[in-house]
Amino acid sequence: MQHKTVQANGIRFAYLEQGSGPLVLLVHGFPDTAHTWSDVMPAIAEAGFHAVAPFTRGYAPTEIAGPYDTETLAKDVLGLIDALGEGKPAVVVGHDWGASAGYSAAAMEPTKVRLLITMAIPHPGGIRPTPKLVWALRHFFKLRTKTGGQKLTANDCAYVDELWQRWSPAWKSIPASETAHVKQAFADPACAAAACAYYRATGTKTPASQKLPITVPTVAFAGTHDMIEPRLYEKARHKFTKSYEVVQVPGGHFMHREHPDAFRAELVRVLRDKASPRTHLGPPG
Repeated sequence: MQHKTVQANGIRFAYLEQGSGPLVLLVHGFPDTAHTWSDVMPAIAEAGFHAVAPFTRGYAPTEIAGPYDTETLAKDVLGLIDALGEGKPAVVVGHDWGASAGYSAAAMEPTKVRLLITMAIPHPGGIRPTPKLVWALRHFFKLRTKTGGQKLTANDCAYVDELWQRWSPAWKSIPASETAHVKQAFADPACAAAACAYYRATGTKTPASQKLPITVPTVAFAGTHDMIEPRLYEKARHKFTKSYEVVQVPGGHFMHREHPDAFRAELVRVLRDKASPRTHLGPPG
């Protein structure tokens, strides 16, 4: 798959694509790139969808340009739907920061999101700080400093490997190929700094868009070995006014890479059940 580019929300995005049909926008997280979707894009295309995986703001070959706050990331998602969705609402699949952007995008403009699928991050409405959770999220404090980019890239991005192993603890001997693309991206200090800027942009207040209810059907994927326990997804159920399903799959934070067959099967099931290309794709009623 070759990189294509498109203008959205004021910057030029690079993206990978496969298939044709209704748009399924696959939004990666950290530390990762659009290549994280390589095992699922063929299955999405085979199911009759147009799978598009953008490199998110700050991740080359997309432009390295701020700001990096949650609501800007959500507007990126909405802008990409406008640019690539042929005037129809899209399915948004978001992992990690992509999930956060998806929650905000669906709340801000629900007519543009037919179905929201999130992975590894529950809606903030279900999260209450505990010592255990603060410890699990300690990377926020390390990466939001001015020297976060240097810490991220030191010793051939050893911290990237550490995070992958910490967040998918049951995945033994993670292949070097899994982090090769993101290490290549972070070889550019500007890209590494941009990735850390996502963390610096977080504050103590919940973004306005994540205070709003989610009024589109939503499916949240939770890894059974993730540091974020599946029960936290259930605690967020009150944030959703339409259907809300929690799907537990084997694996940790990187469930879609750790157990691609199991994840792919469940994702295709969800797409076929809730967003079949044969159904009308007008704005949700």
